[in-house]
Amino acid sequence: MNTSFIEYIRKRRSQYHLGKTLPVSKAETENIIKEAVRLAPSPFNSQSSRVVILFGAQSQKLWDITKEALRKTVPVEKFKPTEDKINSFAAGIGTILFYEDMDIVKGMQEKFPLYKDKFPVWSEQSNGMAQFAVWSALAEANIGASLQHYNPLIDENVAKKWDIPAHWRLRAHMPFGSNEASLPPKTFIDDAVRFRTYA
Repeated sequence: MNTSFIEYIRKRRSQYHLGKTLPVSKAETENIIKEAVRLAPSPFNSQSSRVVILFGAQSQKLWDITKEALRKTVPVEKFKPTEDKINSFAAGIGTILFYEDMDIVKGMQEKFPLYKDKFPVWSEQSNGMAQFAVWSALAEANIGASLQHYNPLIDENVAKKWDIPAHWRLRAHMPFGSNEASLPPKTFIDDAVRFRTYA
């Protein structure tokens, strides 16, 4: 068993206390993200995942857009906790937007009609693996992150702001930055509930 890999992914946790001091350079952080996405598996090597990396003021703009979108849907008297949560994401140094290129998915459906109904599912799985790969790679570099989903609420405004192609579908956003708080031990359900082994 490759215990080094297990230790590598053990560090991946949801960090909600983010700061703006990275342990590595922005350029190195960008390279970590890109390499993790490149190496993540995809069905038939379709490579349908797309990523937008926002640093600094660009990341802040994303969370401003999110906050204003939520302001229209969350009752005024309940908005403060929502605003605090969004501000905690904006406190990081950047945000990664994970997309799927639906033109690629459609092209695979046309090329392999026998699996037409499977490619949208495989696309979601592939994007999830890219998210996990990036999250784990950031954690290994001692960069905190969490995974958020405010799509489709913000999709249109985000697409306008950063000129996102219409055939890209937003799947998740990952705020990241320095770890500004320690994380409690992770708890797990009983193995007997989760696993079955037959030999």
